[in-house]
Amino acid sequence: MLGQMKPLCFVLMPFGTKTDESGRAIDFDRVYNEVLKPGIQGAELEPIRADQETFGGIIHKPMFERLMLCDYAVADLTTANANVFYELGIRHGIRPYSTVLVFAQGMRLPFDVAPLRGLPYNLGPAGAPETAEADAKALAGRLIACRQPVEDSPLFQLVTDWPRPDLARLRTDRFREAVEYSQEVKEKLRTARKAGANAVAAVERELNVKEADPAIVADLFLSYRAVEAWQAMVDLVPKMSPVLTRTVMIREQLGFALNRLGRREEAERVLQEVIAERGASSETNGLLGRVYKDRWEEAERAGQKAAARGFLRKAIQAYLAGFEADWRDAYPGINAVTLMEMEEPVDPRQAELLPVVRYAARRRLESKTPDYWDHATLLELSVLAGDRRAAEEALGDALAAVREKWEPETTARNLRLIRQARERRGAGGSWIADLENQLTVTPLT
Repeated sequence: MLGQMKPLCFVLMPFGTKTDESGRAIDFDRVYNEVLKPGIQGAELEPIRADQETFGGIIHKPMFERLMLCDYAVADLTTANANVFYELGIRHGIRPYSTVLVFAQGMRLPFDVAPLRGLPYNLGPAGAPETAEADAKALAGRLIACRQPVEDSPLFQLVTDWPRPDLARLRTDRFREAVEYSQEVKEKLRTARKAGANAVAAVERELNVKEADPAIVADLFLSYRAVEAWQAMVDLVPKMSPVLTRTVMIREQLGFALNRLGRREEAERVLQEVIAERGASSETNGLLGRVYKDRWEEAERAGQKAAARGFLRKAIQAYLAGFEADWRDAYPGINAVTLMEMEEPVDPRQAELLPVVRYAARRRLESKTPDYWDHATLLELSVLAGDRRAAEEALGDALAAVREKWEPETTARNLRLIRQARERRGAGGSWIADLENQLTVTPLT
């Protein structure tokens, strides 16, 4: 089995959507899937994409192994991402050749790498690949040419007596086994998520969580989230390596799980600590806003009117701070304007914010592959605007993009809050109830 694996090609690049120096949003996931991955496969190589950004920028042991031991590497220099340049420096320091540089056409490369021979690819105005097939073919050709190695590392080009590592003596066989093992575990988790919490737990029992590749542990953690095993998420954190437990993503999702378990004060403390260390962000503040939102609803049900008003204001402020930290992320913005609808009278800031949130949502739809939350945001905005036709259209798009069961449940809950607030004012909203019902009965496929 191992002997049949193709040579490995490590991909160093940004993740998700990032902006370039002109402010254009670039969808790097599409760049990978439409240009880099097919180009690497066209050269009969097996692509491995770096995943350290999932863990808040950690460079961990498997990352160094991949940089050192992969036969080939492709580094995307677009946006001059700091992590990519750090990894490229490591690669150039140990591998004299077989590293290909790519960048978006028209990008101004930093001075230190401008003389290097990079391969451009084309992006359209929306930041997505424009000539993907041709660019993938060009990359495949460049990688095939690397089979006749020519030094591409400036260190080895300029310092002629720099010692060459004996790559043949490195532990490549063990590395290849680890790569295959990681892929095997990820496939098991993908299958387990469809079967439920017990199946995910069975995969965990096969792992040494503290010593496992952080990519696998994070996938396990998020697999528990996908099957709504909140306690299992909380229980997993102490088993992780200390470095991984301090990453922003793990701490954010721990706060999310604690809140789902009703442990509001613990969730608030975890998220507030992240904000105190890293500053406000759309993700962390969005999760904190949800904690206060839940506390507001609980106080409302208990008849604690004064406390309810206080938690409602805290929720709005948390969401607003998240939206102001990144205007491109409409998620905290839509939650802020939705909760403003709950105030008596409606918070006057809502009218100012609604067009800003709508613009942010539209920009995300145009600049990236839309996900569930993009469509759900437009759904809520349409309901707030009283536009039934637009709401039904956005509902269909949202239901077609559901990934995890709790996503439509969250949207249904928000629509219920809007409907109830308007019914209290005598404004009606029976059509909103129909949207709620469709969100709560839709099965995952």
